[in-house]
Amino acid sequence: MKRLRVALILISLFSTSFLWGQTTDNTSGIQFQELSFDEALALAEKEDKLVFMDAFAVWCGPCKMLDRNTFPDEKVGEFFNERFISIKMDMEKGEGPELAKRYAVRAYPTLIVFHPNGKVAKKMLGYMTPEQLLIQMKEFD
Repeated sequence: MKRLRVALILISLFSTSFLWGQTTDNTSGIQFQELSFDEALALAEKEDKLVFMDAFAVWCGPCKMLDRNTFPDEKVGEFFNERFISIKMDMEKGEGPELAKRYAVRAYPTLIVFHPNGKVAKKMLGYMTPEQLLIQMKEFD
C-alpha cells in the first residue's frame, strides 16, 4: 500500500510539472519574428507598420507571464499582427545590451513601440493582462 501511495504521489508530481511547463499555442497570438532590430525596422518600413519589441530577460517572472498569458491571446494577436512587426529581444544577449542602453531599458519586461526610423512611439513597463495591453495600445488602432 505504501508503494502504491508513493507511486501515485510521483505520478501526480510529474503530471503537474508537465502541465505547468506547457505553454499556450501561440498560433492565434502575437506572431513574433526572429529578426534583428534593424531588420525589423526595415520590414516595418516596407510593410508600413510599426515595430513592437518585447524587451525581456530570461530570469524575469513577469516576462514569462506575458509569454504564457498575454501574448498568446487571440484578440491581442489579431490587433498586433495587423499593425506591427513584433520581435522579442533578450536584453542580456546579442544586440540586447546595446539596445537596452540606447533606449534606457532598466526594468523587465519593457514593451516598446518604434516608428520605422527607430524613434520610440510608446514605452510600457511591467506585466499586463491581454485587456490591459490592448487598452494601452488603443492609440495605434
